[in-house]
Amino acid sequence: VQLQASGGGLVQAGGSLRLSCTASGRTFSGYVMSWFRQAPGKEREFVAGISSWSGINTDYTDSVKGQFTISRDNAKNTIYLQMNSLKPDDTAVYYCAAKESYSRITVLGSYDYWGQGTLVTVSS
Repeated sequence: VQLQASGGGLVQAGGSLRLSCTASGRTFSGYVMSWFRQAPGKEREFVAGISSWSGINTDYTDSVKGQFTISRDNAKNTIYLQMNSLKPDDTAVYYCAAKESYSRITVLGSYDYWGQGTLVTVSS
């Protein structure tokens, strides 16, 4: 599975962005998909995840609950991260990742495939 993230950019605090991650290769629908982020000088952290197939299950880190929404469109082999009310603390490189099992969805080391990252910069 090859993952391509896009949609990052510069936005003012309070603004919105929508990130996309498009997959190619093996069957996309069967993969659990997630977003991680890495801020300057910090470790990469889990942001949001969505279960395979229908995407009925989602998970978010506490700091983005009610602010970010993850979704998937299997027909387009794409997941999205809708980010609203952005804050300077949301500045980071955002990565999409894929794996087969929903267990340990927040664990960085449990993922098999990674995209190249897209930079989100939120100005104050």
